[in-house]
Amino acid sequence: MSVNINPPEKPVRLIFAHRSCGRNWLEDNNGRLGITLAANNYYVSDTYFGWGPNSIGDHTYTGHWWTWFRGPGSEKILEALYKEDKAISNFSRPLENPGGENEIIMFKSCYPNSRMKGTPDDSVPPIDENPLRGLGYDSEHHTVGNAKGIYIDLLDYFKTRRDKLFIVITAPPVSDPELSDNARYFNSWLVHEWLKDYPYKNVAVWDFYNVLTSCGGDNNTNDLGSISGNHHRFWNGEIQHVVGENCNTNKYPVVPGDDHPSRAGNVKATHEFVSVLNYFYNEWRKDSAK
Repeated sequence: MSVNINPPEKPVRLIFAHRSCGRNWLEDNNGRLGITLAANNYYVSDTYFGWGPNSIGDHTYTGHWWTWFRGPGSEKILEALYKEDKAISNFSRPLENPGGENEIIMFKSCYPNSRMKGTPDDSVPPIDENPLRGLGYDSEHHTVGNAKGIYIDLLDYFKTRRDKLFIVITAPPVSDPELSDNARYFNSWLVHEWLKDYPYKNVAVWDFYNVLTSCGGDNNTNDLGSISGNHHRFWNGEIQHVVGENCNTNKYPVVPGDDHPSRAGNVKATHEFVSVLNYFYNEWRKDSAK
């Protein structure tokens, strides 16, 4: 079966909910994601600190996504999200606004989200009993099992909006190895297990975490285009998610002690992501036409 990585024929509105790692990834002088998406016919807007009803843009960790998509104020939040057309981060937008609502919703937690407690064997609580709802990474309830429960519940909303494409960008890794096995497990679960029984193509996952766990030798040298290493990309005619290097920590800290990805890591991520995004988009459009 051929994999279609052609960009949309006409500009498509996309919004990216993020914090500082997302800002750096988007910006022209760093990861260049914004301008690269524009070159692929995506008209990009974004949310950041201070954005939205009750400054919901400040809250982007796993438990917070329940608030965005499922909580009692979610209708107001999502109305604002779907209409938002501003570029808050500093990236070029050469395309004209095509009008209408944002069709593609990307959302990403920041690297502290990778400090996930518990174990891979944690049970998943019913959503009404999930103590992580509305809470951040610093909560004692930020565990593997509770995080799974949040994402499983999100699908109940996503399946009602097949007119939108929801893309989870996994949280970047941290340099501290203490909880890194949990982060690796959880993000692999998102990529390979979370959507296994989901019948539609309007939800997808791209593994930013994995891409940042291998490099070309140091934090300023990436392994873009390398056969070896850890990747999520279009490769040899297929979408490839590969863990070729046994590393669960950040290979691109901008400086020691600061786990924001360096420019080299962000550039690798941009090049690997955009073709995969085109694939997700084409699969969604094909599915929604049925």
